[in-house]
Amino acid sequence: MVRKASSVRPALRGSTRSTGFSLLILAAGKSTRFKSEHSKLLHRIAGRPLGEYVLRAALGAGPERAYMVVGHKAKEVEEAFTRPGLAFIAQNEQRGTGHALLVARPELERCPSRTLVALVGDAPLLEPETLRELVSCHERTRSAATVLTTHLDDPYGYGRIVRAGANRVRAIVEEKVATPAQKKIREISSGILAFDRQALLAHLDELSPRNAQKEYLLTDLVAIFSRHRLKVTAFAVADPRQVLGVNDRAQLAEVEGILRRRKAVALMREGVTIVHPEATYIDDAVEVGPDTVIEPGVSLLGRTRVGRACMLQPYSTIADSVLGDRVTVRPCSVITGCEVSAGVAIGPFAHLREGAVIESEARIGNFVEVKKSRVGRGSRVLHLTYLGDATLGERVNVGAGTVTCNYDGVTKHPTVIEPGAFIGSGSMLVAPVRIGEGSYVAAGSTISKDVPAGALAFGRARQVNKEGWVKNRGKAKAASAAPSDARPASEPEAPASSVRRGPNPR
Repeated sequence: MVRKASSVRPALRGSTRSTGFSLLILAAGKSTRFKSEHSKLLHRIAGRPLGEYVLRAALGAGPERAYMVVGHKAKEVEEAFTRPGLAFIAQNEQRGTGHALLVARPELERCPSRTLVALVGDAPLLEPETLRELVSCHERTRSAATVLTTHLDDPYGYGRIVRAGANRVRAIVEEKVATPAQKKIREISSGILAFDRQALLAHLDELSPRNAQKEYLLTDLVAIFSRHRLKVTAFAVADPRQVLGVNDRAQLAEVEGILRRRKAVALMREGVTIVHPEATYIDDAVEVGPDTVIEPGVSLLGRTRVGRACMLQPYSTIADSVLGDRVTVRPCSVITGCEVSAGVAIGPFAHLREGAVIESEARIGNFVEVKKSRVGRGSRVLHLTYLGDATLGERVNVGAGTVTCNYDGVTKHPTVIEPGAFIGSGSMLVAPVRIGEGSYVAAGSTISKDVPAGALAFGRARQVNKEGWVKNRGKAKAASAAPSDARPASEPEAPASSVRRGPNPR
């Protein structure tokens, strides 16, 4: 049974309660407009889950306590956002933002803070400083509630702020029930409110689902407080982008564009050249050193770190990798989970997969794939080659079309190529195998045994030339194509084995 509480005024000076604030993040919604099996807070935006941005802003504001209300896909959400200082509250039945506070009530009653800030989980552009300023305004005006607002040229879809004087708020009116006059109001609610905790607890049970949404709405508390003559004020943030919510995938793309542009501007101000920011995709956690040039179409993803004076050419993708200084990545190369040292050149059309380590001054050329391999200092692998589970020493030269045959159908095996070795084009190195220091492997060889240092290894089949084979093949084809009625009726058909054919040349 819901307990009814009498009206109380917010605590003023002389209160023995903490003067700090706590935060409650609302993250239980079903994300129906996303049309997704997952919580919208788990959808990635500029390299991080959507909810991560609000959580970082919330914890960065310095609250005494932080809570997150979870419901839809609660286990996934908790796994994604678990960290010290954050407690989760289960809202098993999602009946609105006000209902989230009702289920959180036992925790809120134990909370030591005088001020509680309730904020939505889908406003990724929110800054910690804005939350601190909201709390400061709320406590300075001694309000029962303070609404974070902003002004929009097109306020469609947002709750309008109905004022009752210079800085008093009488109600927040949702779009569905707003009158024509109210729809012209450009000041909107962000859905983020600061409350005097005692006033909130005293009137929380007055929330009702009797509204257009048929839900318990957090914003209805503003009208409830006004009825009890409790002070409700507004704190307007100058940059409306800070309170932009993400309700569907179109808005997700819109906000991601803002985040990526913000990241590009920050890097350019730190000395990075980005030729075409709108055609460049740089995740929030990426680090790039000064004098690096990033050309159009480049994607820097995850926790990638790029050193100084690098050249990243068009349509390259680099994810969760570390690049040293003066690295050149030529067009259309893909680097994932790798370490690339200073002075290396990669590509074009190279693919460095997880676990690849490329040491300084090495060269990885076009259509070369490297997986779980170390390529030594100054080594060259320039054309159409696959290196898997391989270790190359310094100054190794690998010819075009070389393959380390590392997989026998059950187990991956290593290939070791010692310093100064030369691998001829078209070689198959059948692992496990070791190619000794300074040795040579002749072009077109299949090597399945270790090669001693300084040796020359041949692994070719003996060449056989068949003189006149082409002419004979032509005669055989002509004979097989002859019509059957050209044969005398009494002559039996020759068996297939009597027709001589050459080998298949394909």
